[in-house]
Amino acid sequence: MYLRIIRLGWTLIAAGFLFLGVWVLAVSNDWGGLFGGMPNLTKLENPKSEVASELWSADGVLLGKYFRQNRTPVRYEEISPNLLNALYATEDIRFEDHSGIDFRGTFSILFDLLRGKRRGGSTITQQLAKNLFSTRQNLKGSLSDLPLLGTVIAKTKEWILAIQLERSYTKREIVTMYLNEVELGNNAFGVKVAARTYFNTTPDSLTVPQAATLVGMLKAPTRYNPIRNPELALLRRNTVIEQMEKYGFISEAEAERYKRASIKVDAVQSDDHTSGIATYFRMEVRKDLLAWCAKNGYDLFADGLKIYTTIDSRMQRYAEEAIAEHMKELQSKFFAHWKGRNPWVDENFRELPNFVDRAVKRTEHYRVLKSIYGDDSISIYRELNKPVRIKVFSWTAKNNEIDTVMSPIDSVKYFKKFLHAGMMSMDPHTGYVKAWVGGVNYKFFSYDHVKQGARQPGSAFKPIVYATAINEQAYSPCTEVVDAPQTFVLENGETWTAKNFGAYTGNTYTLRQALAQSINTTAAFLMRRIQPRRVIEYARKMGITTPLDEVPSLALGAGGDVSVYDLTGAYATFVNKGVWTQPTYITHITDKNGKVLYRFIPQKREVFDEEKAYIMTYMLRGATEERNGTGLGLYRYKFRQGTQVACKTGTTQNYSDGWFMGMTKDLVTGIWVGGDERSIHFRTGDYGQGSRMAMPAFGIYMDKIFADPRLEPYNTKGEFPKPEKLTIELDCSKAKALRLDSTSYVPPSGNPLNDF
Repeated sequence: MYLRIIRLGWTLIAAGFLFLGVWVLAVSNDWGGLFGGMPNLTKLENPKSEVASELWSADGVLLGKYFRQNRTPVRYEEISPNLLNALYATEDIRFEDHSGIDFRGTFSILFDLLRGKRRGGSTITQQLAKNLFSTRQNLKGSLSDLPLLGTVIAKTKEWILAIQLERSYTKREIVTMYLNEVELGNNAFGVKVAARTYFNTTPDSLTVPQAATLVGMLKAPTRYNPIRNPELALLRRNTVIEQMEKYGFISEAEAERYKRASIKVDAVQSDDHTSGIATYFRMEVRKDLLAWCAKNGYDLFADGLKIYTTIDSRMQRYAEEAIAEHMKELQSKFFAHWKGRNPWVDENFRELPNFVDRAVKRTEHYRVLKSIYGDDSISIYRELNKPVRIKVFSWTAKNNEIDTVMSPIDSVKYFKKFLHAGMMSMDPHTGYVKAWVGGVNYKFFSYDHVKQGARQPGSAFKPIVYATAINEQAYSPCTEVVDAPQTFVLENGETWTAKNFGAYTGNTYTLRQALAQSINTTAAFLMRRIQPRRVIEYARKMGITTPLDEVPSLALGAGGDVSVYDLTGAYATFVNKGVWTQPTYITHITDKNGKVLYRFIPQKREVFDEEKAYIMTYMLRGATEERNGTGLGLYRYKFRQGTQVACKTGTTQNYSDGWFMGMTKDLVTGIWVGGDERSIHFRTGDYGQGSRMAMPAFGIYMDKIFADPRLEPYNTKGEFPKPEKLTIELDCSKAKALRLDSTSYVPPSGNPLNDF
């Protein structure tokens, strides 16, 4: 009898081991496709997690990330011992001793379950297997559909995978992979992102309370989130601290001191694309990166690429601050200017009928309602007129944001009253873009006004006309032209006459004086001499890519729209000795291990010789040096002292657009300001000229640049370098004057009104 019991016991044990062996073999090899499969050996040896790609500034500042999961890997050497101790004490105290499965811990869990206590028992390696290979989500076998059996299958897979991971990796590699893989709430994957998100620190600097807080979140990232649920997070943190004391990582006195401390969250701005610096830039670069990745077989949101840009984070901040300071003041004047009236008007300043209705119909909200209600306009507008809680932009509110109640139609009216801006600053010698401000607030106004948008340049286009004339006709800054009406016959038989901002004077001006004062008749006369076609050819050579009309009004910038990006690059040609260099904002891309995948080399093209280019910088200096120059207002800014500045303002019809293009010997900056639509603008030149709308932002920006000693050479005072040989006399008191008779000039056609 006794021997039978012994035989039966051994038989049961053998059968149990045999069943366990067969079970493990069946799950490992997915017999009959019942168990959902296992990762192949290649995937096991090269487990891949999604890693965020990072965008870096030229001065080593992280500008932003592109991700589905916000994860940045950390090396073992960068992990604080406090974090490791907290992890071991709470999740797997025998981590260094087991081979993937802690049988002692497993049996203690079974014992606790018999006593009515529930607790987790997975080792760190098992948890890593679960996270890496999604064993709980990727069950597709038919047996896995059974709830309890599905859990057993998943657990078995994790055991098998844990053993294989232990065979393939060292303990350090496993714990590092685990800490890089875990989700810790607020879209923070891995401890590096979590340390920055919650404590604005790095993993190697985590204190015991901070480490305990993060480890505590592993149990339930949302429930124990210190931002969302600080009370629960505190209780859970203290439990982790008690575990650290229990296993001797800290003393009893230290544990009591740490437990008494409150959780001090120092949350940084999230890594989403609506916050931080260079928001517009980051989203515009994203378009280029997606195209590059598609062409070269990379995933921008998962492959951990590192993109190195030309942006200087300090100059970027100064540019954003300058735009904010100026636009806040300008917007206040705009509201006062239109007080009691709506600013969307026609050429006679009468409010445009149905403007708001047309704007509402372009919104996503309207399209959704249209898909629901079809042609039932009564129901659609009933919903559009319902007040709802909404966040709106305001220059006067904290963080520029107001939480209010407003109907969708009223919100359209509200947002249409704001002015917008675009600004780009670049090194003319390298083509490197140093600052990019696409608008006043990306969260509320996501349209980029640097490269995505284009508007009429007004007089800011004139230097291209002058440069063409000087290069083609050998004119000099001292060439004289009379301020007289210039009338052209158009293809349709109608006539167009160039008008000045003020009255015709009949005075004679040198080309430098005329450009400095932005006299329209002179630009129109030069256009008559050289023809629009030639001007367009030069514009293309200087990087203008947008459509331009072959019309005489192109002389005044009314023949097509241009972008801040293109026009700034065009002006840089003058400073760069006549060589156009493509504005460039990415230097190179590497993989997550630092291997260079691509280097960006800007295109270059010689447009003018060095002497002609210098003549144009000399001509453009006239705005700050000649009588009645449009840039004389820059003298009130400190940077102007001891520094040569070449610049040009631009104003379009009805003051819809205000431009300012400013250059020093090492920096070129372009700025546009205007309404969301051309019908939204000031009514008078008191505020609507480029010198009022855009120039102040340039002055504020340059003052900030020149006050920062770290930003050499961009804040180095001095003159534009002269060519070694200058054959053209720039001193008009010494030069032999060439007067062009603009009142009686007869073009080759013989018709004084016909230019082509």
